[in-house]
Amino acid sequence: MKKLILPLLGVLLFCLATEQAKASFAFQEQEIQSVDYTSYKGVVIDSETNKPLVFATLTVEGTNISTVTNTEGNFLLKVPTNIQSESLIITFLGYGTKTVSLASLQEDNNKISMDVLVTELPEVKISVPREAVILVKETLRNKGKNYLIDPTVMTAFYRETIKKRRKNVSLSEAVVTIFKTPYTSSRRDAVQMFKARKSTDYDKLDTLVLKLQGGPFNALYVDVMKYPEYIFAEESIDDYTFSFDRSTRINDRLIYVVNFRQRDNIREPLYEGKLYIDVEKKILTSAIYSLNLTDRQMASRLFVRKKPRNATVYPTEVAYRVDYREKDGRWYYGYSNVLLEFKINWDKKLFNSVYSMTCEMAITDWEKNQDLSEPRYRDRLKSTMILSDEAVGFSDPDFWGEYNIIEPEKSIESAIRKIQRQLKKSD
Repeated sequence: MKKLILPLLGVLLFCLATEQAKASFAFQEQEIQSVDYTSYKGVVIDSETNKPLVFATLTVEGTNISTVTNTEGNFLLKVPTNIQSESLIITFLGYGTKTVSLASLQEDNNKISMDVLVTELPEVKISVPREAVILVKETLRNKGKNYLIDPTVMTAFYRETIKKRRKNVSLSEAVVTIFKTPYTSSRRDAVQMFKARKSTDYDKLDTLVLKLQGGPFNALYVDVMKYPEYIFAEESIDDYTFSFDRSTRINDRLIYVVNFRQRDNIREPLYEGKLYIDVEKKILTSAIYSLNLTDRQMASRLFVRKKPRNATVYPTEVAYRVDYREKDGRWYYGYSNVLLEFKINWDKKLFNSVYSMTCEMAITDWEKNQDLSEPRYRDRLKSTMILSDEAVGFSDPDFWGEYNIIEPEKSIESAIRKIQRQLKKSD
C-alpha cells in the first residue's frame, strides 16, 4: 500500500488455540497510596425522549478530572475529597451544556437530563470557506493555535473486548499513563502501563485465539489532530471529497458538520465519515468515520497477520470515533473508540463465525509535564504489544480504587460477575 492508513497500527492476530489455553484469574497491581474519594453513578438522558446519551462528557469544574458515559448512557465518576470544586459540567454534541452541583448528587441512581440545543444562525457574521475541503485544511493547519502546545502527562482508562456474536469471550482493561507531546510536535506519544486485568473464556472461541495487537495505541492513534498522517496526510487529503452537512452546536458553539468519502477512482480502502468543526475558530471537536470495505481481500490484508489455512477471514465493519475536550481555550484528545467486526468462513463447515473486537480509551485526568519526564525505554508500551498477554487476570470490584473508569455495559457487568463467582468457588 502506498498510503499510510490507521488499520496498519491495529492488527489482528489469529492463532490456533492449544489445550493449555485456559482462563486465568490471578491478578497483580502496583501498590499505590490510598486517596479518599466519593463515587457518583448514574445515567445521562435526553430530557424529552428519556433515551440515554452515549459518550457524553462529564467534567469536574475547574479540574482536569473527567469521564464519559458508556453505550447505555451510564457513568461512574470518582472525585477526590480534597478537590474544592462544587460543580459537575456535562456536555454532549447538539445539546445545551448542563451544570449540576456535586452536593446534589447521590452516590448511585443519579439521572441527569439534557435539552436539545436549537441551532440558530449566528448573530455575528463568521467567515466560512465556500468549499468544505478548505475548512478542513484550515482546521489542520490551526492545531498550533487551538490544541495543547505544552507536554502533558495524562491518566487514561483503556478497555478492549472480544465478542463472539453477542457473547463476551475476552475482556482486558488497563489504567495507563500517556506522555503526550505538543500537537505541533512530530514526536510520538509514549505510553506506560500502570494497572491491568483480563479474563478470557477460551471455551467460546472455537479453535481460535483472537488477540488485538497494539493495545492503547489503537485508540490513541485515532487522535486525528495529532496523527493526521493516518487519514489526512498532505499527499492523500485530495483523495477525498468533502461536503457540508447540517450544522449543530456544542458548548453553545456553532459546529459545522463536514462529510468526507474517498474518490471513486481511488482503489485502496480509505475512509468515509463526518468531521465536527467549530467554524469560528477552525477546531475539530469530534470525528466519526469508518473504513471502506468494498474490496474485502485488500481490507483483510490490513488486519489479519495469522490465520488457520482452512479459514477465510475478512472484516465486515471497521469504525472509529474521537472526541476532543477544551480547557482554558486549548483542546486535547479526550476519548476514542474503535470497532472491528470480522466474519470467519471455515472450509467444509456449514456455519460461519462472527467476532467483534472493540477498544476504547478515555482521558480521566492530566497535568502539564513540568519537568519533561518520560518513561524509560524498557518501561514503555510498544505499538506491537498485546494487552491480553501483558495483563494477568481479574480481581475484586475495588481493583481500580480511586481511578476513574468507563462504566461497564450490562453484558460486561454480567461477565465480571461470572468471573467473581468462579473466583469464590476456587477459594
